[in-house]
Amino acid sequence: MSLAAVLADATARLARAGVTSPGVDAEFLLAHVVGMSRGEILAKVHQGLELTEEQTVDLEALVARREAREPLQHLLGSAPFMSFQVQVGPGVFVPRPETESLAERAIQTASTMAVGDGGLRIVDLCSGSGVLAIALARAIPHATVEAVEVSDDALPYLAQNVADLAPEVLITHGSLESFASGVAPSSLDLIVSNPPYVPDAETPNEPEVQNHDPRLALYGGEDGLDVIRIIAEAASRALRPGGVVMLEHSNLQGAAVRDVLESHGFRTVSTEQDLVGRDRFTQGYRP
Repeated sequence: MSLAAVLADATARLARAGVTSPGVDAEFLLAHVVGMSRGEILAKVHQGLELTEEQTVDLEALVARREAREPLQHLLGSAPFMSFQVQVGPGVFVPRPETESLAERAIQTASTMAVGDGGLRIVDLCSGSGVLAIALARAIPHATVEAVEVSDDALPYLAQNVADLAPEVLITHGSLESFASGVAPSSLDLIVSNPPYVPDAETPNEPEVQNHDPRLALYGGEDGLDVIRIIAEAASRALRPGGVVMLEHSNLQGAAVRDVLESHGFRTVSTEQDLVGRDRFTQGYRP
């Protein structure tokens, strides 16, 4: 079959399976099998080229897995974030474009911070694939950036992504509680986190999330705020006066997260929006 026919067939199959972007996903899968970028494959679709027998078999296997709603990023082995790509797969949370808004604001904030004698110190809690820590380290080269992750399954992805993209990032494998008990008071300038915040009783609508994202990275207790409360408590002691904490959350949790930060003494607490105008993260300053 020609590339055009293969692409049309894959797109139709993914659409019937309920994939939200069937054409784009089919293009990415075809490009992956052929070993080209998506742009390159689109340029060749109408040139009459055909897949080899081996490529046809490989594509069929990938399309079948995507029909079963396995995440596209797992099939490709990577996910884009800002200007770079990270390795992802089973056991690690797949980064979303919404988190780029948090990363951009964190970079902007860190860029304007006065640097003390100990240098600028930034910590990314619940780091997962490491996108926040990596983005900050690449943008703020004078900062010391630490990524903290508790999951044994996520750690290999975090370690590989840091090694590939920002080897200066420090990695700590441990719980939030151990981090909080070990960090020196008033020693950090900025804490960022995309923590688990889905209420335990909620079931995500998308099969890709429900069946493939790790529960440890999704669920945050009865109201979804258990981990956020732990981070707020730790941040209230670990941040220096004037230090900032930034926490991602759902578009329905802005007011509740503001309450959590204010109850831990943070000031100038505000919620900001993601790229499509939905409440996405809340920040506060330690007085």
